[in-house]
Amino acid sequence: MTESFDLPVDSAEDAAERRDEVVARVRDHAGTIARELALLQGGDYGKQTFETDDGEWTVKYEAGDLQFLLFEGRKAETYVVSTHQPPDPEDLSAAMTDYDAFVAAFNRYVGSLDGVLDDVPAEFPEVASTESVVAERRRILGRVRDVADRMARQLSRYEGGDYGSFAARVAGNRWELKWEDGETSYLRVGGEGGIYLLSQYQPPSAHDVRNLAEDVPTFVEAFNDHVDDLDASLEHVSL
Repeated sequence: MTESFDLPVDSAEDAAERRDEVVARVRDHAGTIARELALLQGGDYGKQTFETDDGEWTVKYEAGDLQFLLFEGRKAETYVVSTHQPPDPEDLSAAMTDYDAFVAAFNRYVGSLDGVLDDVPAEFPEVASTESVVAERRRILGRVRDVADRMARQLSRYEGGDYGSFAARVAGNRWELKWEDGETSYLRVGGEGGIYLLSQYQPPSAHDVRNLAEDVPTFVEAFNDHVDDLDASLEHVSL
């Protein structure tokens, strides 16, 4: 009886080398398609699928480089090019019989874009400037901040701390002036989730400024009434 261990084992080296050669050539050729897609789609990464009579080819790219080339045929799914293991030689051979059809499908796709932008106008209407409304908003908010800072300094003098707030109800809305180191941190209308008429971040919309600025004098009057009440609380104190 012949021991099976005595049977010779054929080398797969030639088949593996041939497969690697084919994959390298496909990677180089399909890499050109990936770069063209990246240019066309204008992104750092993406993928696109092309149909042939025998299946679908999907190209995925990142930073213009080919990430994978997938062939989904009727019988098998083969990553012809990938960042993982190389394809099975038989699966690669079956996929490569359709590779020319894939390239033709890509070329038809590119050809279908010829002239697609021919009638797109290159002349556009003049863009309106926001300069005047921005300047007026800055002027109004500058005056609001000036009076708010004066209130903040008075509150800082009276309360003697580094920060604090004053709130009053005006026209049905809660107005809150928060101050720190004698300056306005924010002036908010409407409580949590309300509109910041003054803040350290972006300014309110022009519509919000228009709707709220006319109530600032009423808020100042409420502050003055608050100060008058403080004066009255010490009116009859004597030493």
